[in-house]
Amino acid sequence: MLRIAVPNKGSLSESAAQMLHEAGYRRRRDPRELVLGDPANGVEFFFLRPRDVAVYVGAGTVDAGVTGRDLLLDSGAKAIEHLALGFGRSTFHYAAPAGTMSEISEIAGKRVATSYPGLVRGHLAAHGVIPAAVVHLDGAVESSVRLGVADLVADVVETGTTLKAAGLAVFGGPILASEAVLIRGVEAIAPGIDVLTRRLQGVLTARKYVLLDYVVPTDLLAMAVTITPGFESPTVSPLHEGDWSAVRVMIEKATLNCTMDALYAAGARGILATNLLATRL
Repeated sequence: MLRIAVPNKGSLSESAAQMLHEAGYRRRRDPRELVLGDPANGVEFFFLRPRDVAVYVGAGTVDAGVTGRDLLLDSGAKAIEHLALGFGRSTFHYAAPAGTMSEISEIAGKRVATSYPGLVRGHLAAHGVIPAAVVHLDGAVESSVRLGVADLVADVVETGTTLKAAGLAVFGGPILASEAVLIRGVEAIAPGIDVLTRRLQGVLTARKYVLLDYVVPTDLLAMAVTITPGFESPTVSPLHEGDWSAVRVMIEKATLNCTMDALYAAGARGILATNLLATRL
């Protein structure tokens, strides 16, 4: 039985549960449920605090887990990233009172407030910024400078509005681009992780692509196929009326409407797009 740790709350929890459900696994109905067996799929889910997932995976208590790349690196656990999952994206930056800092080297000797002390210490050490005092706060780090607890902060930056309201400005390059990831221990891969990986990859592909069907005059087929080369190659079938062909192809969802416009202009008709539920490619 493959043991998988899943965040029990927070920003990653619902998206992780939805992705696993799309991959064919059971979904818990009671948010207070801490363990969920799924014998039909040979897995058992453990719902843990997001910050604890990497610790349990690293200790070998569970075989795999879903957490943030930031939480994995911050934990220092003996676990590694196995597959990026494409949701929960965020970017970490340093921010200081506007006009006071412009380079990471200027952090030396300063106090940095953050909710990710392990991540920040590792980043500063990698850039040779020693010494620097890292002040660990559980949240609302942008207030720490005004309250005299720190000289600057290291935090998630989305629009930057909260930092600006606190009189802070981002400087230097990003500390980390994070997203939800599937992690596993550094030792041998547990049996069953390969199936889990294929299922999640199938969901990622299904979310990125749509299936496109259309018909086109056979003498215009070559032009239409250049518009829709597909994931590998289109499937082309002759219609009962020999001067028309039917085409089925996978295209990226982000290009759908522009592609349909181009096909129509090229003479294609009956253009239909269908969402994918899952794939194995």
